[in-house]
Amino acid sequence: MKNYQVAVIRACSVVCLQRSCWYYKPHRRDDTAIRHRIKEIAQVRIRYGYQRIHVLLRREGWRDNHKRVYRVYKEEGRSPRD
Repeated sequence: MKNYQVAVIRACSVVCLQRSCWYYKPHRRDDTAIRHRIKEIAQVRIRYGYQRIHVLLRREGWRDNHKRVYRVYKEEGRSPRD
């Protein structure tokens, strides 16, 4: 846009990009609380995988879905088939 001196509307239309995508700022929730709780459960229940940990978290009242639990579980260095 700076090289060709064009507006955002023109630049986005040329590359077939919606302006909402151009202005989008990604935001991610803080995972420290659930990360800590998953570590605690995994240390006590060594044989539990992410699916069983997800069920236990749901019973405790956590509203996070299975995809977030799986991602945090993997980031902690645990394999999904533990």
